[in-house]
Parts: sequence; structure tokens; C-alpha cells
Amino acid sequence: MNDATRAPKIARTIVDETTSIRETSLGACCEILARCSIEYASIGDYSYIGHDSIVADAEIGKFCAIAAHVRIGAPNHPIERPSLHRFTYCPEYYDAGAKRDHAFFLRRREDRVHIGHDVWIGHGVIVLPGVRVGTGAVLAAGAVVTRDVAPYAVVAGVPARRIRERFPPDIAERLQRIAWWDWPFSRIMEHIRDFQSDDIGRFCETWDR
Repeated sequence: MNDATRAPKIARTIVDETTSIRETSLGACCEILARCSIEYASIGDYSYIGHDSIVADAEIGKFCAIAAHVRIGAPNHPIERPSLHRFTYCPEYYDAGAKRDHAFFLRRREDRVHIGHDVWIGHGVIVLPGVRVGTGAVLAAGAVVTRDVAPYAVVAGVPARRIRERFPPDIAERLQRIAWWDWPFSRIMEHIRDFQSDDIGRFCETWDR
């Protein structure tokens, strides 16, 4: 075995060649799997997205685990108009002389989804525009998230409702104070044993000083 073989691999951001990305910023060591579509978004360090997911008009924090077939920022149609069909905002699709309704798309851009850090989004979840998901939350598989989710809450169902908390409120508060997701990754790895332990109380006692 030569030195090159023994050398550790350096983590980097990986985007599958079948994925489409438009006006999006990716943090360090992200991974975007096959056939995703990401536009008008920002994705924090070490977050990853499973295959066949769509993300639009969203801000996603660090260390988020997003499964396959997820839809974040599913766009709304203008149901208050006489017709909700796209000919009202994309008339140029049907008449070359017509002008696109840019104000409608600007409102879509502004109605962003905000996902905190260390959030787990299960398979097939849909998150609607304007929703805020707190740090540490869990969105169970198949959930349709129509309203804000508190930090460290676990939600499920259609529409999604809180079913339990990951941790008691005092632990959730301490974890947010610790904010380990902002540590240099070398520090996280240096203390990997602490992260592998199920003793969350001890973790907080060690790091929430």
C-alpha cells in the first residue's frame, strides 16, 4: 500500500450529475443525490438531500438529513384569482406577445421556507412555502408541513401535527446554547465519542458551561 492509498479522503461537496441547480449556494461537504432540482436556495454545511427531491425558495441549515422524494417550498397557485391556472402568470407559454407576471414570481421568491440546523426530514415529506422548521426538529415520513415547527419537535401526518418532543424543554434549550453545529468540524470529530453517546444529559453538562 502506497502513501496515496493510506492518505485520508478529504470530504467535499458532491452534486450528482443528474441534479439541476439554479441560483443556489451550497456549504461545505454537502451531498445532493440523483435527479434533484434545487433553485433559489441555500444549503448549509454537511447537509445532504436524497434522490428525486425538489427544493425551491428555501434556506436550509447545517447538518440536515433530508430523505428522498422530499418537496421543500412546494409553490402555491393563485387561488384568489378567477383562474388558478398558469396562464395567469405565464401567459407567454400560450401567446408569444404576452408578458409574464413577474410580481407573482417575486412574491413566490419572498415566501421562503426556513429550516434550522440538525433537522431530519423523512421520505416523501412536503413543506409548504413560508414555513419555519426549528433546529433539531424531525418531520416524519409522508408529513405535509403547513405551519411552523418548534425546535426539537417531532411532527407527523397530513397536515403535520406535533406528536412528541425529542428532548425535554430544558435539554432543547441547552443544545441551542451549545450550538455544536457552529463548531469547527475538527472539534466535532475530536469529541466524536460524546456525539455517539445516548446520554444527552451528560453531553449538555459537558458542553453547556
